[in-house]
Amino acid sequence: MNDKIKILGIAGSVRKESFNRSALKEACKLVPENAEIEIYELDENLPGFNQDKEQDPPATIVEFKKKIREADAILFVTPEYNYSVPGVLKNYIDWASRPYGDNAFSGKPAAIMGASIGNIATARAQYHLRQMFVFLDITAVNQPEVMIGMAQNKFDKQGNLTDEDAKGFIGKLLLNLVKLTKALKG
Repeated sequence: MNDKIKILGIAGSVRKESFNRSALKEACKLVPENAEIEIYELDENLPGFNQDKEQDPPATIVEFKKKIREADAILFVTPEYNYSVPGVLKNYIDWASRPYGDNAFSGKPAAIMGASIGNIATARAQYHLRQMFVFLDITAVNQPEVMIGMAQNKFDKQGNLTDEDAKGFIGKLLLNLVKLTKALKG
């Protein structure tokens, strides 16, 4: 019997060499023994959310909602675009939370982290995600906040995170996500 906490990891960037995809891969190495992360790859070709089609969503969304429901928790790893979350991530969230009453995220615990070349990393995007969590009925891990600023100096050319402080924060975030998940399961 597998009693590991199943975490669905979602990188908010579709860029091949994204620091956030690299950070998600690093999280897979740092996940506590009693948990595992499955990475879900976003497809940049997903059509924009259309309420006229929410009763018959694309097959990609049917699969995405299934993965969310199978997971015990969600890990969002997002860049920041124009002071907010990337459109591709927002689009997936919109599709997966609709139609009203069929929100795949409802009741899920989640954690957020992100990397950026800027000094404040992904602070605004992370706070926007937290605002969305209210409607999505997601319970968020509050601490630590993992914002890997100046990412170009913290990952090597192969995409490995080299910053030990950031690794420590990611490990603590994942530990807290597992604790929250267990607490919510009762």
